[in-house]
Amino acid sequence: MVPDSSSHCRKGISWQSLSEPVVREKLATGPNGLSSKEAVTRIQEFGKNELPEAKKVSVFAIFLSQFKSPLIYVLIAAALLSWFLDHLTDTAFITVVILINAIIGTIQEWKAEQSAKALQQLFRITAVVTRDGQEVRIPAEELVPGDYVFLEAGTRVPADLRITQVADCSIDESVLTGESVPVTKQVTVLPEEIPISDQENMAFAGTTVVRGICRGYIVNTGICTEVGKIAVAVADTTLSKPPLIIRMEKFSQHIAVAVLIATAILGVIAVYQGMGIIDVFFFAVALAVSAIPEGLPVALTVVLSIAAHRMAGRNVIVRKMTAVESLGSCTLIASDKTGTLTMNEQTAHIVLLPERESYEVTGTGYTGEGTIQTTSGEVLPESARSQIQRLCHIASLCSEAHLDKNQNRWHHSGDPIDVAFLALARKSGLDTTLIQKSVERPLFIPFEAERRYSAAGFIDSEGERFGIKGAAEAVLPYCTRMRTPTGDMDVDQVRLLAKAEELAENGYRVLAVAEAVSPGIPKDPIKSGLPSLVLLGYIGFIDPVRPDARSSVESCQKAGVTVVMVTGDHPATALAIAKTLGIAHNQDQVLTGMEIDALGSVEIPEFFDLVQKARVFARVTPVQKLSIVDALIRMGHFVAVTGDGVNDAPALRRAHIGVAMGSGTDIAKDNASMIITDDRFSSIVAGIEEGRYAYDNIRKVTYLLVSTGAAEVILFTCSLIAHLPLPLLAVQLLWLNLVTNGIQHVGLAFEPGEKGAMNRPPRPPSQGIFNRLMISQILVSSVIMGIIGFIAWYYMISTGVEENTARNLAVLLFVLLENVHVFNCRSEFVSAFRMPLSRNLFLVGSVIAAQAIHQIAMHIPVLQDVLGLEPVTLTQWGILFAAACVIVVVMEIFKVVWPKVVKTE
Repeated sequence: MVPDSSSHCRKGISWQSLSEPVVREKLATGPNGLSSKEAVTRIQEFGKNELPEAKKVSVFAIFLSQFKSPLIYVLIAAALLSWFLDHLTDTAFITVVILINAIIGTIQEWKAEQSAKALQQLFRITAVVTRDGQEVRIPAEELVPGDYVFLEAGTRVPADLRITQVADCSIDESVLTGESVPVTKQVTVLPEEIPISDQENMAFAGTTVVRGICRGYIVNTGICTEVGKIAVAVADTTLSKPPLIIRMEKFSQHIAVAVLIATAILGVIAVYQGMGIIDVFFFAVALAVSAIPEGLPVALTVVLSIAAHRMAGRNVIVRKMTAVESLGSCTLIASDKTGTLTMNEQTAHIVLLPERESYEVTGTGYTGEGTIQTTSGEVLPESARSQIQRLCHIASLCSEAHLDKNQNRWHHSGDPIDVAFLALARKSGLDTTLIQKSVERPLFIPFEAERRYSAAGFIDSEGERFGIKGAAEAVLPYCTRMRTPTGDMDVDQVRLLAKAEELAENGYRVLAVAEAVSPGIPKDPIKSGLPSLVLLGYIGFIDPVRPDARSSVESCQKAGVTVVMVTGDHPATALAIAKTLGIAHNQDQVLTGMEIDALGSVEIPEFFDLVQKARVFARVTPVQKLSIVDALIRMGHFVAVTGDGVNDAPALRRAHIGVAMGSGTDIAKDNASMIITDDRFSSIVAGIEEGRYAYDNIRKVTYLLVSTGAAEVILFTCSLIAHLPLPLLAVQLLWLNLVTNGIQHVGLAFEPGEKGAMNRPPRPPSQGIFNRLMISQILVSSVIMGIIGFIAWYYMISTGVEENTARNLAVLLFVLLENVHVFNCRSEFVSAFRMPLSRNLFLVGSVIAAQAIHQIAMHIPVLQDVLGLEPVTLTQWGILFAAACVIVVVMEIFKVVWPKVVKTE
């Protein structure tokens, strides 16, 4: 009998609520596993145990994606129009700039994609399965429902299993649930309605066994697994448009409308003045060419490419270049806790001895680096040190973990809590390796979920002794005495339990260590009961925050970026970490998954009110995390989501910017826009800073290109009104916009970030590139440059200068205007004379190169014919340069006056 695929995948069965005989019956299997023939039949029915692979992106596909830009659409239309009018030179110019933009973007995104792939784990998963009554190792993709699988420490769970046998087994499920503490497994039947994080008799695909062994029957494979369900949710999740794309779409619409209106108005004026229809048409084309910032797509690509390179130097790999500016635009970061804000390494942080003050443990992670000291930072009293060492001595013997230092590097194995105990012992001055090797241990009781403790009978310098470590509520009931500075005394159970609960409320995982009151090793303490114990003390463990996390959160808050924590961890633990980081301050700012479920719907106003108030979201499922992110976006935030687990993938995909951790799962990385290679939250903050620098540079380049283009429009408008001939030909405008100015805007893209980028609030999501300051400085600069150009053009024509010669001088004048105006664009606030040239030598070189290229073009016959150029005298060049410098004087005055105008308002 073959199990019905729809019964255990489409409809779903609560496997944790079924007894082992019922599980076997539904799966038509048993302890001898499936036959090879049956396995082949089932794999044909259920398919391979694998998730659909993400479609590989080819270089050609990346190349084509570069053309999906509103500005590129405008350029393509301009190229087609030029070709239709038989202006092949114009067509060639525009086509070249489109191709350059596409090539630069393709190279950057392809390099980023290869870097992302290099981070992914490249290994093949295998599984030990019983087939035909024999244990064999096979590729995980060949597993089917009903297979009987064996799991041991260090292996990844290959599919969803119902556990039927267990021996001291713990599984790290953080990639799926967000829980930082491994889950101890057992086989007891559980209720139907129970969250995944509490299904202790199940093992889920993608998680890792950290201790012990277990066996179980595969109940779901492929997309039917919990991981598979998340993969399906990811596929159904709508992608958010990057902020830069939204802004550039608005910008393109505004430019297109402005060009059409201006062209129509001036065209009507030209016809009214008696200009022929053909001449009006060519005038309109020239006007459109001058108004459209053809060089902007290349400029944007260069700015983002440079920023992506700078981000890579700060441990941020950008997969999509638009993500560079997106991170700089975010108003809220929804951060995962485990591994991002914290180290994902359980660490002893506090030691509490009976009738003594608590002691602080320094150092983090699974190393012996650190000390135990008083809370005021003083050295431990000798009596306290001796008692702590006794506590650590017993805890080391009640452990099967190992922690050793070899060639200045620490190596560990075993359960994370046991390793953390050994790290504490090392900090107390003990050599745990020597203790474990030299002390005889006739009795050892491993940790079991039902007992919630581990224990050992050992023979040390004090003779035969018995020790125990475990949950405070499991150990304390057996304690009749407690060790104090004045000796052993009767235990105060109520007060000690209250103290353990207080520590737990502060986010600590509290474990107690005790030893038998009397010497000797009990025969069978599990059956006969534990002997009377003397409590040595409590240890408070916590997954410590990363050393730079608090300052990074503060930097975000200073920059106006809200930070919230979204985790599958316990609310008390999450709130404790959030308080340490300054993310939240009280219980009212915590929203749990159970509270969300109790609402009944995430589409009601109450849900949005709770999300707006909350700063910590604890015990949330992947679907709930997705709903939270969606609500934040609908509330007007530009949201960045961080994560490393499978459970984070849907939210990473839905967010405006998904940030995956380098050590995270492949699914998380595949659905992120960027990857943090060192897993540090501080690198995200660095990315925000670089993103803001990038946006500032985009504004500077836009300012340069739009103001010079607008100046050309003003020149044309004034010439038309004055009944003068066209001052510039279309090909000359393209030369100005794409070549001379194009070289300079690339130099401007290398401008380093200005101070204060992280001291201002993020831009409102509704704000476009053009704010009041940008509009004002473009109007002033373009009007001045346009008037300078018109005065020169009017003077030359009115004094009888030959038209082509006058155009040649007019083109040179605009090249010089571009050469000097680019230095105004280096900052919107700071004087050009206070911006050292040494900060951007590339820009200086690009200005020299732009002028040199134009000088060369004026002396090469082919370019002279194409562009209508000719050489000029040094005197002519000097006069035009002096005229061009007027724009610097005017904009310096503007930068002085503007702050006063804004302040008076």
